[in-house]
Amino acid sequence: MGCAQFKEKHKDLIHLLSNRSASLQEVVGDSGCNELKMEHVSVLVKGWTWIPDNLDNLYFCRCGMSCLWTKSSVLADKPDALLFETTTPPLQRSSGDPLRVYMDLEAGRRRSGREDIFISYHAKDDVQSTYAGALFHNGRNYHISSYKNNDTLVYWSSSRCVPQRNQLAKSLLRLMPHHSFGKCLNNVGGLDMALSFYPECTNDASTPKWWDHLHCAMSHYKFVLAIENTVTESYVTEKLFYALDSGAVPIYFGAPNVLDFVPPHSIIDGTKFSSMEELASYVKALANDPVAYAEYHAWRRCGVLGNYAKVRAASLDTLACRLCEAVSRRGGRNART
Repeated sequence: MGCAQFKEKHKDLIHLLSNRSASLQEVVGDSGCNELKMEHVSVLVKGWTWIPDNLDNLYFCRCGMSCLWTKSSVLADKPDALLFETTTPPLQRSSGDPLRVYMDLEAGRRRSGREDIFISYHAKDDVQSTYAGALFHNGRNYHISSYKNNDTLVYWSSSRCVPQRNQLAKSLLRLMPHHSFGKCLNNVGGLDMALSFYPECTNDASTPKWWDHLHCAMSHYKFVLAIENTVTESYVTEKLFYALDSGAVPIYFGAPNVLDFVPPHSIIDGTKFSSMEELASYVKALANDPVAYAEYHAWRRCGVLGNYAKVRAASLDTLACRLCEAVSRRGGRNART
């Protein structure tokens, strides 16, 4: 299917998604530059789980502002903000102290009650950070297979065996040829078998972890089953974005507003089918129809992104500059207590 045909066929969906942005915070051009009170902001990271070390850097952000993001108290000896993720911010902030920033990307997105700025995945939070960025899987083998397995259709990997998710996966996977890696519903002969199946997915790590080859292994399959641990609005995690980045078509169960976070006609929303049997029949028919399957990848060829560009722009990849802007708008250490 050509790009013109794809755009015509899905014009209503493309128009809807391109104009529906309530799920995402806007990051547009130089708007709001007059609200910034500081030309340089430094953020000292005090506790972290999701934040990779290679986010540490000196950034040159929009509006001519610079931003130092670091875990080193030597580099940021007088920070404008302190970022806490695994630990709780101080109970009180005195005049002249750094702003307290708290980050929680888990489904519950609970505020600490002590922060001046709250970061989470929802657009209603002070600063939004989606799971779409590349920094969530930095250091992985990014080899993308040019071959798709036609006999085994679905990739599934889970090592946190949540009963509800396991039952959902089991009810669907029993109907389709699949490979189940990880601890849950494993059918490939043990853990860490992906490298035995796909040796080209080995990276340079001396002791590779299972997540190092996750992205590469997924790329050998037409479909990846992605099930969130929790179903809640805007909680669209790396499970879905890994699948998209690997060149597979995700079969997704999770956030009810997921279409706000993905390119038009790029995923199969499992909740839209009346039964697992109906969903499995659709997936198997799609796998056997090269034209229909290619249509799920047309957004890549044609640059039809919908909100996806905004989702990437609101990810961890850009968090440093966006947080520094929020700190600058409040005046950093000079903010009112």
